[in-house]
Amino acid sequence: MTTPWTEDHMPDQTGRVAIVTGSNSGIGWEAARALANKGATVIMACRSIAKANPAANRIRALKPSGKVVVMALDLGDLESVRAFATAFRQNYHRLDLLINNAGVAKPPYRKTAQGFEQQFGVIHLGHFALTGLLLDRLGATPGARIVTVSSLSHRSGIIHFDDLNLERNYKPARGYAQSKLANLLFTYELQRRLVAAGQSTLAAAAHPGWSATNALRHSSMMRRLNPLFAQPSKMGVLPTLYAATAPNVQGGDYFGPTRLELRGYPKKVDSNTRSHDEAAARRLWTVSEELTQVKYAFR
Repeated sequence: MTTPWTEDHMPDQTGRVAIVTGSNSGIGWEAARALANKGATVIMACRSIAKANPAANRIRALKPSGKVVVMALDLGDLESVRAFATAFRQNYHRLDLLINNAGVAKPPYRKTAQGFEQQFGVIHLGHFALTGLLLDRLGATPGARIVTVSSLSHRSGIIHFDDLNLERNYKPARGYAQSKLANLLFTYELQRRLVAAGQSTLAAAAHPGWSATNALRHSSMMRRLNPLFAQPSKMGVLPTLYAATAPNVQGGDYFGPTRLELRGYPKKVDSNTRSHDEAAARRLWTVSEELTQVKYAFR
């Protein structure tokens, strides 16, 4: 019987630099904690500095061998994304790991600073722009990885190219599913483009199964069911950590929990057929570059 993979199996991360978006709570906080514990310098990229600083102090109190640094990043504002990328580039010349984790799940209809539906704007477009703006740092760092956190909800997702902002028919779950499908289309297309450019950077994806986080705070039903069925964030983060650090990960891999992809230790899993639609992925890429005004420059 294969020994279940836990964070204890993570390789040493000393000397490596990691960015974890949305790391003041939940899966993101657990990822930052685990990476710092293994020696990495972890940039906690968070919208609210008031929430991020206490979260960082909780990690520092654990006396990790690495360190945590808080930086402001609002993925719902592309100007903030650009400012974050500029500040990071001024202070760091390498980027070993970018974990695109931040998100918002099933809120009432809202728009980002640039007028995008909030979930699509934060979960997909914000991370698309961030990754593109940091691509040179990733490409210059041997063994760099980009891990984007998706969800089982991608299975019901459709990319509404004729109404990406869902202005004609907004339903919170519909917006969330579209955004999480976009995460996977982005990951697979990014990996294809990295390979075509001859870059060694890997793009992979993960999902936490049913985990107790703040992401679904807008859903009263989920708040009631979480205590009964959800696994703790310390377990939910394992697929992300596996994708980020396990030596056998390949570009385009997708990881989730073992037991029905809801709970348990990480394993490689399959995403749905729609997520592998290369024509849709190319179209989404083109649209994303147009909307964010971030054009990827592969080495």
